[in-house]
Amino acid sequence: MITTAVLNRVVGAALEEDAPWGDLTSTALLPADATATADLVAREPGVLAGGAVFTAAFALTDPGVAVDLHFADGDAFDAGDVLATVTGSARSVLTAERVALNFTQRLSGIATLTAAYVTAVEGAGPDGKAVRIADTRKTTPGLRAFERHAVVAGGGHNHRFSLSDAVMAKDNHLAVLTRGGRDLATSLREAIATLPHTTHVVVEVDRLDQIPAVLAGGAHTVLLDNFSLEDLRTGVALIAGRATAEASGGVSLDTVHDVAATGVDVISVGALTHSARALDLGLDVRIDTDPRID
Repeated sequence: MITTAVLNRVVGAALEEDAPWGDLTSTALLPADATATADLVAREPGVLAGGAVFTAAFALTDPGVAVDLHFADGDAFDAGDVLATVTGSARSVLTAERVALNFTQRLSGIATLTAAYVTAVEGAGPDGKAVRIADTRKTTPGLRAFERHAVVAGGGHNHRFSLSDAVMAKDNHLAVLTRGGRDLATSLREAIATLPHTTHVVVEVDRLDQIPAVLAGGAHTVLLDNFSLEDLRTGVALIAGRATAEASGGVSLDTVHDVAATGVDVISVGALTHSARALDLGLDVRIDTDPRID
């Protein structure tokens, strides 16, 4: 998902933002030939995401810096675990440190929160039915590829990546589509007939009485937005397997198990990306009596 082009562009921009004219502190205080070895250490337990991003921050700063990842994306870790080791020019290591940490803390926070949601719905579906936890487009502008990668690292699934990937008709779309009293089912069928046959169509509803028309109109997924648990169960029964049943809106770790138990197929959670707390990770330089020796 994270291509080399995206990796270089996003991380490069972050490094440019953080040191537009170089790292004044490191240049002033550290000998040019000083080297350093530093460990990426977990201050709390979590799930790793962003190993490639962490590595890129150092590689783009100085190709001579070596990064050895001890954990892979998706791996769980405990407080005190050494997740990676960085070796190279002390100036370069300290110049890239904050950008590398900012990305890795952010992405690991998303992966850790996603893993908590995935764990919460395990076995919650009726008769052991698997329920997917999915992200939304509520991502940090410019960081969507990174953040969606982190969701997958945490065991979640991705929704459409962008407005170009699938049709997703929300309340405002439906209001315009059916203005003048146009029939919803007919309007949807006519619109879907203009699309390539491979295009997935999601239609959001906020009332039970909309579901029959949306199904008749040919929706592939019916998104049940901000429904009560009782209405979710009724909605799933009305859909009856004719489309994917997706729940969204107001879902939290406290409620997601009960939402999964209603029988929905997918639960999309904006909080995975817009409300994840950055994980506490640190980059600790190993101390030696000679600053030029690792």
